[in-house]
Formats: sequence, C-alpha cells, structure tokens
Amino acid sequence: MDSEEDSSQQQHHLSQWDTYLVGFVTANIVGLKYYAGTISGREFVGLIREPHNAYDPNAIKVLNTRALQVGHIERAAAAVLAPLIDSHLITVEGIVPNPRSAANKFRIPCQVHVFAHSSAFAAVTDAFANSPLHLISQSDPSFTLSDSIAVKETRAENKFKSLDAVFKFVEENVKNRVLQPLQPPPNVIKTELLQHQKEALGWLVHRETSGDLPPFWEERDNSFVNALTNYQTNTRPEPLRGGIFADAMGLGKTLTLLSLIGLDLDRRENAKRGRKRTRNGGSGSGSGSGSSSEDMESDATLIVCTPSAMSTWVAQLEEHTLRGALKTYIYYGDRRTGDAEELKKYDVVLTTYSTLANELRLAEAPVKRVVWWRVVLDEAHTIKNVNAGQSQAVIALKAKRRWAVTGTLVQNGYSDLFSLMAFLRFEPFSIKNYWQSLVQRPLSQGNARGLNRLQVLMAAISLRRTKEMSSVGLPLKTIETHHIELSAEERKMYDEAKEEADAILLRYGSSEGLVYSYSAVISMILRLRQICTDFALCPSDFKSHLLPSSDIEDVSKNPELLQTLVRILQDGEDFECPICISPPTDIVITCCAHIFCQPCILKTLQRSNPRCPLCRRSLSESDLFSAPPELSNVDTTELCSSEKGLSTKAFTLIKLLTESRDQDPTAKSVVFSQFSKLLLLLEEPLKAAGFKTLRLDGTMNAKQRANVIEQFQGSEKDGPMVLLASLRTSSTGINLTAASRVYLMEPWWNTGVEEQAIDRVHRIGQKEAVKVVRLIAQNSIEEKILMLRERKQARKGFGMGMDMVVDDLRFLLE
Repeated sequence: MDSEEDSSQQQHHLSQWDTYLVGFVTANIVGLKYYAGTISGREFVGLIREPHNAYDPNAIKVLNTRALQVGHIERAAAAVLAPLIDSHLITVEGIVPNPRSAANKFRIPCQVHVFAHSSAFAAVTDAFANSPLHLISQSDPSFTLSDSIAVKETRAENKFKSLDAVFKFVEENVKNRVLQPLQPPPNVIKTELLQHQKEALGWLVHRETSGDLPPFWEERDNSFVNALTNYQTNTRPEPLRGGIFADAMGLGKTLTLLSLIGLDLDRRENAKRGRKRTRNGGSGSGSGSGSSSEDMESDATLIVCTPSAMSTWVAQLEEHTLRGALKTYIYYGDRRTGDAEELKKYDVVLTTYSTLANELRLAEAPVKRVVWWRVVLDEAHTIKNVNAGQSQAVIALKAKRRWAVTGTLVQNGYSDLFSLMAFLRFEPFSIKNYWQSLVQRPLSQGNARGLNRLQVLMAAISLRRTKEMSSVGLPLKTIETHHIELSAEERKMYDEAKEEADAILLRYGSSEGLVYSYSAVISMILRLRQICTDFALCPSDFKSHLLPSSDIEDVSKNPELLQTLVRILQDGEDFECPICISPPTDIVITCCAHIFCQPCILKTLQRSNPRCPLCRRSLSESDLFSAPPELSNVDTTELCSSEKGLSTKAFTLIKLLTESRDQDPTAKSVVFSQFSKLLLLLEEPLKAAGFKTLRLDGTMNAKQRANVIEQFQGSEKDGPMVLLASLRTSSTGINLTAASRVYLMEPWWNTGVEEQAIDRVHRIGQKEAVKVVRLIAQNSIEEKILMLRERKQARKGFGMGMDMVVDDLRFLLE
C-alpha cells in the first residue's frame, strides 16, 4: 500500500504542472507467471513505481484495467525510468500495442510513454541519450507507430473548455432523463418529500439496484470490452452500485438519503413478517467491498461527515424520522466501541473524517472490519486531496454501496474528482495513471476527448439539480457589494504595508525568487487583507518579521521568528498547502520557511533524495517544525479595549445591522469572517449597539457548535439576533435558516467556500428573501482578490501549478 501511495503522491506532485508527451520507449513486461492479472489484447495498462520492492529498488509494476497486477517492467528499462520518476522529472504510462503472442509466454512488449514539464524536456532527452533505451520522440518517423491515446490527442486540436461545460451537459442530461419518483416508507419517514426529492430517491434506488453495465463497457460477441482501455473479459463487469449525489446546497439531500435508508429498513421489516428477503446485487463486489472471511457484514449505513455536520444529521434524524425507527450510533471521540459486533446492531452509524483518519493505521479498528451495506460521504469534497489521511481512510472502507454527496462538486479543478473515483472504486478511473491519461491531461491541455469522457462519466453516475431547476421555490436571494473607503489612518497603514510588498517584488522579482520567499509573500498578503478588515488584527511590528535574511529563508535557529510566522498564518483560515492546494490539516514549517500539510510533506520525504517541493532544498524530518497549538483562550478584554477604536468595516457593519433592525426587528443576521479574532473584536461593539450575539468558530467542539446553532435557530423573542461565524467552520453541514441577512466581512479566495456559507441560510426551510452583503475595501487587495477569483474560475480544471501560483502572487502585489 505504501508504494502505491508514494506513486500516487508523485503523480499528484507532477500534476500541478502541465505535462506533455516527450516520446515513448518499448520495454517488456516480465514475471507474468507470478500474477493473476491478464492482458487479452491491445490494452492500456497502469505503471506504478514500487520503490520498496525487496528484489529490485527500481521496480515498476504493471496493472491491468481491473487493478490486477500483470507483472513488472523488465529490470534494464526500469533502471533507466525509475530514477527519472523518483526525481519528479517524468511520469509514465503504458500501452500493450498487440495481443499477446502464443509463442512467447513469458513477456509482453509494452510502449512506455514518457511525460514531462516543458522545462524538463532537455534533461529528460539527455538522460535517455546516455542510456540503452531508445526514446522515440515526435521528430522520429517511428513515432507514428505508437498506439497510445496520448499520441492521438497530442495531434488533436487544442480547444479551451471550461468546467461549466461538463456540468451544463450533466444538467441537460438530467432534464432529458426520466426520473421515476419514489415515496419513502411512512413508518420510518414522517416528513412529506418535495417532488425533486422523490425523484432523487428514485434515482438513488435505481443506481443501487440496476444491473446495467458500468459506463464505457460494451458487450461484444459474448464478451465484455472496455471501450477506453480495450480490456476484454468473458465475465460480466459488476455494476457500479452508488455514485455522486451532487444536488446544489440547500435542496434537502440529507432527508433524501434518510429516505433511502428508510426503504432498506422497511424491506427488512417486511422480511421479518414472512416475506422472502430480496436484495438486488447482494454481493456488491463491483462496489469494491474488498471483504475477507474475517469481516463482518452489516445492514447498516455508515455516514461520514465533518464535525459541524454531525449535529445537523442528529437534528435531521429527530425532525424527519419517527422516534426509534432508525437505530443510530455515533462513532466519535470517547464513544468509540471496541467491538465490531456492536456496530452491526444499528441502522445508521455516524462518524467523522477525522475519526477515521486517526484510526487509519489501526488494523483492528472496528469500523474497518465491518462490510457496510452502504457508505455515504457527506460533504464529499472534503477528500479532494486523495493523499490526505482522511481520504485514504474512507477509500479503504469496505462497502457494498458507495455514495459521494456534495453540493460543491469541484473547488480547485477537475483533479478534485479523482478522489471521488478512488472512493467509488470505479475502474479504471480509480487508478491514477488511467485518470491522468484518459481525463486529466487531455482536459488540462484543452482537448475535447477528455471533456467528452468526463461528460459521459458524470452524466452516468451523478445527479445534480440546481435551485433553478428544482421545483422547490426558494425565496429570492440578492447579493450586493458594499464598497468601503478606508479611514486616513487605515490608508496610511495600508500604504506602508504595500511599500513592504513592493520591496519584496523588487528583491524577489523573478518567479524563482518569489517561490523562495513564498512564506514572506503569503504573510504580506495576509497582513494587507487584515488591515482592510480591522488593523487591530495586525501587530504593529509585523514588518520586522517578514523579509528573509537570505535567498532561502532559514528559521531553524530562530524559534521566535518561527513561531511568529506560524501565528501570522494561523490568523487566516484560508492558507493553502502548496502540495495539495488545500487548507493544511496539520501545519508544518520547514527549515527553509515553507509551510505544508504534515501528511503531504512527510510523504514527500519518503522518496529518495527528498527535497522541498518549493525551493528544492534537501530536507529530512529533522528539518520540520510543528506549529504551536492554536491559542483557544484569547484574552477578549485585551482585544476589545483597542485604543484604535472601531475599524471602518466594523463601523459600517453595525450601521447596516442597525438599519436592518429598524426595518424589521425580527430579522436575524449571520456575519461571516475568516479571521477568528475579528469575531471576538466585534462582540463588545455589537453588544453596546443593543445586539444579542452568538459566536461559532473553530475552537468549539461538535457539542458546543450544536448548542450555538440550536440557540440561534430558536424562535424566542429575546433570543440572539446576530451570529458571528467563522467562514470555513460554518460553510458545510449546518442549517442557519433562522437568518435572512448575510454579511461577508472579506472576500474568500475560493468562491465555493463562500457559496457554501451563504447556502447555510438560503436553503430549504428558508421563508424570507435572503440578502447577502459583501464588504469590500476600495482601492485595495480585496478588489484584486475578486478579480483573481474570476480568473481562477475561467481556468478551473486546468491545473494550479506553481507557475500559476507565482503569477497570482505577483498580480495581487503589483
């Protein structure tokens, strides 16, 4: 497993750049007699680096479409390819051009196609020139002999396609698809479903019970062929039981899923009354249950969610199901059971991604020993980084039916979808090599074939309806931008900070230089944003800690600077790890002052010749520094007694809230910010203005969050009217329909997170028109962030390599 994770991480690392076909070499697949995997004809194969192989440290194993090992690339070829793979210069893909010859039972010729970033072409070609392998490039007449899809698509017309094109196709497919509505059993579900929920229930049941061939499989002459890879088998492929339930946020997916669970319970109750128990597709092997004789089969549905969504699931169970109808267990924190048999007693087991991640390496963890009837990933975009521990944990779960549920299907680009394919175990897309070749690379290069494949795939296995398409009839939502002019003092402080930003650009003007000073640049951007919101967030001596003393920042001998840098980054919730382009799960700082997720950088260090992914400096685990724990007991008295007084934004917010209260004293409001300290700063001024407030942030556990939401959703006349909420903490899995006003204190990098937060208010159950107000400082970095978001939306799905990241940083600071 470790070797496959290493390879997957390597592929992910290279996928941050656009890679192009350098050429191909011919090498034999050997060791055929030792493995069960077969190749019956011209077939695309996966090549996986296996650095821990006991017999050959250069080993590259070969997998067929069904993820079964066929053999290894012969040693002589592997000795040339493996060092280039390990140094991140190339990625490789393979295709067997001809059916296996009966005359040669011990080897199969394979065309190994080599891909690299354009800047590495010269180094790669030089490496092959000094090796026994002949690299056939596009200038070689023999290049036309390649049977690879990659070659054909290299010659294809390059057309830019946006991510929206995929989902527009899916939405059109939904309009043309006849969705047969189903009613949930009244002895379990007490709430009447809306029409679009009944139709979704019918689709979910169809996906779980249909015997249709998986997408891209065809029956030909009593055999079955995968149209993409040419894999052929006489055994009918198992149907994919499950898929992606991607209705827009706020359309009631939770109630629909509870209805699906209720149908199973109703069937079991009927069986108890003497009917013959029937379950279509009972074995479910096509869904990748991966069970063994020691595993325990269960009728339960395992629901994996975020901590903030846990309370929502509990509340929805109480609201929509008859008391006691669904036996529910929370597998979370101190309530974990040590006995897998205990988990089989329940209809629903609720747990969190972090709980599963903590148990990933515990072989006897009860949740891993159960073969679940169904696993539901709520807010499934949580696993967009396939290499993170929580992603690996849910992918490893055993289940007969698998559902990825999210209203925000894609945040960073098409690569987010690969982790969902891995969880669904939909071969061959669940294998990184195949995903890269068939979808990711063609899409990143604007090729129509990759787009068409993804459209067909998503139309077959996903259901997505928007609020506009559904018949739910939600109240109107309006969004307006309120531009704010900074005060003279704020403008002076902002301009001084901007001068420091200009100094960074002058000193580290090249792309390479900006990469070296990445942490300083990010810190500078963060401070500019804080000044726009409230300069009390920004310490007066921050400038002395920003500029590095050399081209490669080294804070290993300066603990004070190290902690200062960490706290600067912890002030903002939206810092992203440069490896996975996601918020870091555990912040780690290297001796060269670059910041990563702990799982990401540790996997990078497992390779030979480990280096920092940003500055290429040699690294070891002794060069890593853990972030100090976040201070949960902040001195609110000190924060609220700032001599600087209210910031312009805080003053404007209170003015808008007061105007709203004058218009409608019953209207509740949610104020979102990514800065937890700002939420504390606002409490006293709002109290002085006569507002009763609640706060919801990342320092609270699930029980505390549930209590805050319950109080805010209450209808008491003297109850709290303003909720101060952390944007990321409140962007998923909670219901805030008691409010009809939303205030965004600053722009968020990722529009998806912002939209999720807004849809906590604008969703089923909302009775009033919703008004959203963005507060944006004029002539500031905030306006550039809005422009950058539009640029990122336009290129979604086309990679977020360091070249683009550096361009973005320069754009923000210029």
